[in-house]
Amino acid sequence: MYYGEIKNFDIANGEGVRVSLFVSGCTHHCHNCFNRETWDFHFGQPFTEETEEMLLQELAPDYINGLSLLGGEPFEPQNQAVLLPFLRRVKAAFPEKNIWCYTGYLFDTELLGESRARCEHTDEMLSYIDILVDGEFVQELYSIALQFRGSSNQRIIDVQKSLKSGQVVLYVPKSGKIE
Repeated sequence: MYYGEIKNFDIANGEGVRVSLFVSGCTHHCHNCFNRETWDFHFGQPFTEETEEMLLQELAPDYINGLSLLGGEPFEPQNQAVLLPFLRRVKAAFPEKNIWCYTGYLFDTELLGESRARCEHTDEMLSYIDILVDGEFVQELYSIALQFRGSSNQRIIDVQKSLKSGQVVLYVPKSGKIE
């Protein structure tokens, strides 16, 4: 797997101060994608053991709330194969920190149902993700007023509550609402 960028002090892609990993490779090809160069599965740098170690060090300070995975597409099957062992390490080292993930796939119908994204890694990967922003970016539904997402079709899902209840549970932040 390759990655296009790492942001060490990101406040736009999830609540609080985060470390964000932008993986490479995406087959959605959303119109007006903000990160079009990451469609290429070989864009950027190889994701190595040294990259993992650096990310774990960046996640260590108390003021870092957690990790955000973006893309590209983290749920492309070949990306899941690499991200899953890394997520195991993150949760083992920092059980109190949360993991946000952005995906063009729909949680309930594509990640839990039949789709090209669903593979042997999907269920375990979802078990480590706290918040999932799902759905492809749709330019016609874009609004700069939206919090943590680009278009109004995208949902901010509490993954663990959703998995326990068997239905989609939208995330409610500490502030009480998402714009």
